[in-house]
Amino acid sequence: ADGRDGPALAAAPGRAQVFSTVVDTFLEKLVAAGSYQRFVSCYRCFYKLQPQLTRSIYDQFVSQLQASIKEEIQEVKNEGNLEGLFSLLDKIVEEAKDREEPAWRPSGVPARDVRSALVPFLLRHRAHLRRALQERQERSSSLAEAVLAGRDSIAELQQLIQARQQAWQ
Repeated sequence: ADGRDGPALAAAPGRAQVFSTVVDTFLEKLVAAGSYQRFVSCYRCFYKLQPQLTRSIYDQFVSQLQASIKEEIQEVKNEGNLEGLFSLLDKIVEEAKDREEPAWRPSGVPARDVRSALVPFLLRHRAHLRRALQERQERSSSLAEAVLAGRDSIAELQQLIQARQQAWQ
């Protein structure tokens, strides 16, 4: 806020870059946890007979494990569109920095939080349903008037037919 750390904030890595760093750190720690010494201790007899071959197998195993994990993580990133979501999240955070009002936080009472989110939606929906009901009622009443007018017209026509029939006889 005082201007001294402005360039440092601007140079801060994005979430996608942080995610990649976390994945790389995870792989490094995984390889460290599965060290060559541990591998050899599991396959001691084989190591005593063929130490160079054991080292070669370990190196291939570690490289294939790393490649497999990186491939799986890349598939997850692609399927979930993580790169796009990370950049969108970075953009939202940047836009939120300029806001002065505090962001919404849950109260800790789930029923109250759900109610605060649902009540405005339900009120809008109820207003929409009331408008639709009123439109249907108006349409129904106009159709009822048309039916009554049609019945009156039919009754008049029936009387006219009867009068002409009697006049003809």
